[in-house]
Amino acid sequence: MGITDSIINYRRFLKRRNCSAHSVKSYMNILKQFVRWVDVPLEQVGRAKLMDYIEYLLSKQLKAKTINCHLGCIRGFYDYLYQEEGVTIANPVRRGYRLRVPRPLPRFLKDEEVLKLFEVIRTRRDRAMFMLMLRCGLRVEEVAHLSIAAIDLKRKRIMVQHGKGGKDRVVYISRDAHDALMAYLGVRPATGARQVFLVGKGRDKGTPISVRGIQKRIEYYAKRAGVKVSCHQLRHTMATQLLNADTELATIQDLLGHRWITTTQRYCKICNLKVQRDYYKAMEIVMLRTAPLGTLE
Repeated sequence: MGITDSIINYRRFLKRRNCSAHSVKSYMNILKQFVRWVDVPLEQVGRAKLMDYIEYLLSKQLKAKTINCHLGCIRGFYDYLYQEEGVTIANPVRRGYRLRVPRPLPRFLKDEEVLKLFEVIRTRRDRAMFMLMLRCGLRVEEVAHLSIAAIDLKRKRIMVQHGKGGKDRVVYISRDAHDALMAYLGVRPATGARQVFLVGKGRDKGTPISVRGIQKRIEYYAKRAGVKVSCHQLRHTMATQLLNADTELATIQDLLGHRWITTTQRYCKICNLKVQRDYYKAMEIVMLRTAPLGTLE
């Protein structure tokens, strides 16, 4: 079987594993690039050749996270060849080859920045979209793909289907997000599109708005408001606000759809007012027990 056939079969394998269309496309592009670059048969690719490929990717000024994605895809393909197609081949990608990736803390908006941003968001569609990110923690892809059928206005909840990692979850709609959503649905064009949010102008009017279309809108409003913000930072803001309102970490984890609680715990490091309140409350008790330390001559 030729390498082209193996890549096609691997593509089918990824689809059977319920990988998203975006992930499958990304994996295929990475594999095609690697196969075009390597100048020896795949079974002859060893450590030296792989190190050369990493150097090649670095020369293109790719970030460490992107290079690790390349390595993970290549490793997965070699595993597939060995486990699924029975090809006797050594995997050249070892676990220790991953590059170290900096993990900056999530950036969130302060309350005054949230107010400045939403002061300039006047259209009903855009206000509803960004309120769902801020109050429900929806990712930009989840907003773009949100269907009418997934919204339960009576119970004020949304079934997020096929979220990141193919996971479903239920999120709840706050009162102000509910009002914003109702205001948009009242003027939403009657089309056959199942998605909630539609393009409002131009030749694509009435068709579902794309992820990039939503990102362009937040960029526009960020510039008008003078606030540095992205769609994902609205989601971070919700998580931080919930944490500061004494919400349990496990609850925030469920609402955001995090697989690991450690991902959610990162929000504790940036602005945890609960920790601050607990500290001062406990310290008052401690100081009462050690009152002489506070006396001066």
